[in-house]
Parts: sequence; C-alpha cells; structure tokens
Amino acid sequence: MVSHPGEAAPERFLGDLYYRQGRLDKAEEVYLHILQHIPTDKETHNRLGVVYATENRVDDAIAQFNAALPGTDSVGDLVAMHQRKGDLNAYQTQMEQLAASEPTDANIQAEVGQIYATLHRPLDALAFFKRALDSDPESLTALNGVGLAYFDTRDYSDALTYFRKCLSIDNTNYSCTNNLGAAYLESGDGDSAKPWLARARQLEPERPEALVNFGFLADRNGDWKRAVQYYVQATVVGPYLPEAYVDLGIDYEHNALYPLAQSALLRGIAAAPGDGRIRYLLALAYAAQGNNSLALTQLAAAKQSLDPDVARMASEETAKLRTASTQTVP
Repeated sequence: MVSHPGEAAPERFLGDLYYRQGRLDKAEEVYLHILQHIPTDKETHNRLGVVYATENRVDDAIAQFNAALPGTDSVGDLVAMHQRKGDLNAYQTQMEQLAASEPTDANIQAEVGQIYATLHRPLDALAFFKRALDSDPESLTALNGVGLAYFDTRDYSDALTYFRKCLSIDNTNYSCTNNLGAAYLESGDGDSAKPWLARARQLEPERPEALVNFGFLADRNGDWKRAVQYYVQATVVGPYLPEAYVDLGIDYEHNALYPLAQSALLRGIAAAPGDGRIRYLLALAYAAQGNNSLALTQLAAAKQSLDPDVARMASEETAKLRTASTQTVP
C-alpha cells in the first residue's frame, strides 16, 4: 500500500502499463488508489487527467490537470481540454485577468506563460515568464519557460543560457537538463547534447523526453532504425508524450512503411487526441494507402490545430486530395 510520495512511482508505472494496454478502467483504479493515500501527488493527477481526456470526460480531465499544478506540464493539457470543451478563449481570458490581479504571483505568471507557449506564441510566453522571474528569480518553471520560448524562436544561445541558470539552482532538474541537451542538439552540436541527454535519462529514467531526443540525434546521424528503437522505447516508458508518436510516424512514412505509421499514429491519437501533428501524419499514411476518405477526416481534425503551421499544411493537403479525387472521376 502506498504511504509515502517516494513510493508512488512503482504503482504509477502499473497504471501507465494498464493505459498502454487500453485498460483505462484499471489505469483509473490504480491512479485513484495512489491519490487516496497521497492526494497531493501531482504526477498522478496528471496521469488521471490523461485517462479522463482519452475517455472524453472533459470536465473530469480539467479538474485533474488543475490539481497537477504547479509543478507539472499540465498546462498544455488544460489548453487542449478547454479547446475541446469550446471555452478556450474564456479560460485564456480568465487566466490573463488573474495574472493582472496577482502581478507578483510567480506561479500564475508562469502558468499564463505556459498557455501562450501552448498557443505557439513564444514572444507573449516570454513576457509572462520574465514577469514570473521578476517576482521569483529562482522559479525553475519560469527559467525553463524562458529557455523554451527562446528555443521556439530558434535563439539557441539565449535558450542555453536560461537552461544553465535553471541548473545552477537545481542541478537535478530533469526538464532543464533535457532541454539543455535539446538546445545543443537543435543548434547542431550533437556532441555537447549527448552528456546532458544521458544525464536526464539518469535523473528520471521513467520519463520519455530524453529518449525522443536520442532518437532525433540518431535520425540526424542517418540511423533511422536506431531512432525508431528510441521512439518506441519512449512510448513504452511514457505513453502520453505525442512527440514520440510524431517522430515514429515521420520515420515510418519516410521509409514508406505506411501500415506501421498508421498503427503508431493511432496509438498516438489515443494518447493525445488533440495533437494536430499526429492527425496530419495519419492522414498522409491513409492517403498513401489509398484511403482518401479517412485521410480527409483526419485532415479536418488537423486543421483545428493550435499550431498554425500544422493547420496550414492540413488545409493544403485537403485541397490537394480533393483536387486529385476530382481529376480521377471519369
């Protein structure tokens, strides 16, 4: 029986296993059992929120994602749930008003920063993360957020600076360690990336992000089969991370393995139903196999993506498929 926070991880892993097997009722049971004994376990609240999101229990998912804050990456999930519920604008406005009324609350400022980051507005995100740092210069969430905002604008030098600042305060912070490695990787310095990604794996081997980055490094080195192994391992370790499914889909499709891409991407949709990238890639897999009707259904969902680039590509692919369909009509 779970009694201490440090003992939650093994039972949480069991819940994750049930989730991967599609046994959502058992996963929910395990997560609820943990929360009976450790009601403040934020990671478990986040996992339970994902189960409810998968079951389309939107309000229950929102409640769990809120309970996971601050301290976890639940804001992106909250944005997705409010988008699904149809009140994203109201949620965003509410949080902006709360930030305006609590200008010295670093957690609130950082949460709004994360909302803007999820909306692919890195400059707005940067402003709120820096406001958080004005009140709490040692906010790890804000330091990591500033780094990610610079990362998203491809300013890798400043990104590296803030990830290092984060680690100067807490050298065991997984997110900043992994993101430091990712920033080196994106800047083209794979050799500098490797030790930081290895360090992240050592810090939290049950998390998938570093594995995805190792897969990206293998892809960059031309070893797509090794990359696929990393991505598959990432989906086993952490079945909730959409990037692993996205990268799997890209590699499979690049090598014309469309049935494998379809299988991986369908699992990804179960884990992240609102991720437009997964929907778009699944559409490409369907189209490559001649299933244009199914492809158009996925493209319609992808056009609702919060990422404007994904929405644009989905619109362009929709037009192309419809044109091709018209031209083949006798």
